[in-house]
Amino acid sequence: MRAPDSDLWNEDLAPTSTAQRTWRWRHFAALWLGMVICVPAYMLASGLIEQGMSAGQAVATVLLGNLIVLVPMLLIGHAGARWGVPYAVLARASFGWKGARIPAVARAVVACGWYGIQTWIGGGALLTLLGVIVGKKLEGAPLPLLGIGVGQLLAFFAFWAIQLLFVTKGLTAVRKLETWTAPIKILICGLMVWWAVSKAGGLGPIFHQPSAFVEGGAKAGQFWSVFAPALTAMVGFWATLALNIPDFTRFARAQSDQIIGQAVGLPAPMGLLALVSVVTTSATVIVFGKAIWDPVQLAGDIGGIAVVVGLLIISLDTVCCNIAANLVGPAYDFSALWPSRISYRTGGWITAIIGVLIMPWKLLETTQGYIFTWLVGYGALLGPIAGILIVDYWLVRKTALAVDDLYAKDGAYAYRGGWNPAALIALVLGVLPNLPGFLAAAAPHAFGSVGGFWTGLYTYAWFVGLAIAATVYGVMMRGRA
Repeated sequence: MRAPDSDLWNEDLAPTSTAQRTWRWRHFAALWLGMVICVPAYMLASGLIEQGMSAGQAVATVLLGNLIVLVPMLLIGHAGARWGVPYAVLARASFGWKGARIPAVARAVVACGWYGIQTWIGGGALLTLLGVIVGKKLEGAPLPLLGIGVGQLLAFFAFWAIQLLFVTKGLTAVRKLETWTAPIKILICGLMVWWAVSKAGGLGPIFHQPSAFVEGGAKAGQFWSVFAPALTAMVGFWATLALNIPDFTRFARAQSDQIIGQAVGLPAPMGLLALVSVVTTSATVIVFGKAIWDPVQLAGDIGGIAVVVGLLIISLDTVCCNIAANLVGPAYDFSALWPSRISYRTGGWITAIIGVLIMPWKLLETTQGYIFTWLVGYGALLGPIAGILIVDYWLVRKTALAVDDLYAKDGAYAYRGGWNPAALIALVLGVLPNLPGFLAAAAPHAFGSVGGFWTGLYTYAWFVGLAIAATVYGVMMRGRA
């Protein structure tokens, strides 16, 4: 093996050794089960109920979206299992050793947003738990500029500090934590369904509630205008992991372990969680007269000792999911920006700090902002990157990588001064068509004049971006390897 450039290598980014490749299929399945059963995933399907879908429509939308995103997950994960490199290093093959910083930062910033969202949810669970114990609301009056109460802010930072304890433990601790807590999470889901069915008087009233899109409904005839961005959002939910999945599959004992583990651990559990979510949320319409899509808020409304236990589980679950899904990837990504100075641990600290600065509570104020702006919006950015990685690895290189050159400035992936023009052009062309629609969704008052064609295109942002970038990159790299 040639000596790597110090600017491109450190022990955290180096290819995994045979001794490090210990993950069996059950570990991947447990990892996914732990990440799937989380509050944001629950809020996907419950948010669709609030948007007017029936229980069956919401579950089908979530399941279809996860079957779709499983495909790039397995294709990109193959590189990690075969060559033992993380996502930030794999991206050097297509973007160049210097250009790879762009997809690394793009994925890392999105993950920081998710890290903040999960931390906000975990803090909310802690605050609600204390409120149930003392018998009163502890949020406090909203603070200027922030828009949240003192209690909410303190709970947010308390949970933020708790999670930092795991930054130093690495992936082994995450894997063990997910493996041991997965059965407990399944039990909690069962208890939520039991509560919903008992309070609603059986499953019949829940599943017989019509959607708002039927004739005479509040949104009659508008199903497809909601379904298209909702499906894109379902894909976008795991679009971050679809990119950095090599960060995990590089520890796979064999290729079959990552394939079987992910196929077992992602679509079916996500569909089951969606079922739990829609059953519970639909029951809240019957019990409380409105859809309560946030399980933490629902727990506070229910009250009782069972809620105390449930909130403790929600807190534990949030730590598990947040570390695995939203800290591991960006920690590696930030480390790849300056390997000689930024370690995995330092990258984790950077992630945690940015997660605070983005003020995540703003993203969760409404289902419209959460599903149709946040999820669809970053899907428009990450879809093109996924398309470039897949075409480069499977079609251009036929799954063959010169691993030593991934850590060298003068190797096969030097391109032009460390930048691959084909990847940069493909990325820009993949993102641009979705930009007008994103601006219209994120700032409708300023960009309300954006035409229907662009807003319609934006509803398929991840798919459009992936297809355009993959096609452009494939054409520009034809005959090169």
